[in-house]
Amino acid sequence: MILEPLAAGQDIPAPLLTELTALYASNHEFHRLSGDFPDPDDVRPEQVASTLAEDLAGPDTEVLLARTEQGRLVGLAGTLAHHPDPADPDPWIGLLMVDAAEHGKGHGRTLAHLVENRFRAQGREAVRLAVLANNPKALAFWTALGYEVIDHRPDRELGRPCAVLRKVLGTSPRTPRKAARIAVVAPDGAVFLFRYDNDEIGTHWALPGGGLEAGESPRDGAVRELAEETGWTDLEPGPLLCTWEHDFTRMNIPVRQHEHIYVTHGPRRDPAGHRLAAAHAADGILTGRWWSRRELAEEPEPVWPPGLARLLDEWESRAGGG
Repeated sequence: MILEPLAAGQDIPAPLLTELTALYASNHEFHRLSGDFPDPDDVRPEQVASTLAEDLAGPDTEVLLARTEQGRLVGLAGTLAHHPDPADPDPWIGLLMVDAAEHGKGHGRTLAHLVENRFRAQGREAVRLAVLANNPKALAFWTALGYEVIDHRPDRELGRPCAVLRKVLGTSPRTPRKAARIAVVAPDGAVFLFRYDNDEIGTHWALPGGGLEAGESPRDGAVRELAEETGWTDLEPGPLLCTWEHDFTRMNIPVRQHEHIYVTHGPRRDPAGHRLAAAHAADGILTGRWWSRRELAEEPEPVWPPGLARLLDEWESRAGGG
């Protein structure tokens, strides 16, 4: 599963809004309980767009779209990094929704774990959420994931009775590692990738990038790693394309890596620099080359992140106003 942040302050492209409307409309049973839509059996695109705009209006809010590796939208999660109550130190999961046709397939559990891992990677110690008192299914779902009821109170917006749940995040069984990469897109649409070899997952292709240094932001780390691996020092990362997590082994240590993937335009050229060979050998880089968009879509070998061609197509569509 891949998480894509929904851009704030922009109109949602029509194809994406159609996907989102179908996702919301499939959950009419939940909407009957919540009262979030006037007619739970007739959820309309303009209502979904308005709801998401409100969800993204706060400075600490985020809406994450959950897609399968084939690019199918199966869910979304809304999060709040800091609660308005200064006495509440934890981030919140405001909403977690899975396409009703996909219920029972583990997508909700996977999405919840990915959201938890994002907070864990940020150094947060616990996470909270609220479940409507009239939604026993949701209460059973979250308690099965290790959340414990710590309070009962009305929600802040509509005064609906809720149970407040909290989960201590603890540590991952794998060593968490933060990383960042940049997709450099040439004028002809080609993308530069490195071919890596890894003891745990074998050979695969990935964008230039790597682990962050202590105190380094993802954006700064992406710039530094791009320069170290390609010698290109004249490029700046553009918007965030997606975030995702994957497991692999690094220096004989099992790692769970959380990556920020940025995208930018750049000229088509080869890496250059006298220190590149040593850097590539240290990182397990076998070779590198430009991939056409058609090659990327076919993915003859594993590509990280999965679905990169689709992510780039969607980025170009948003950038072009389509």
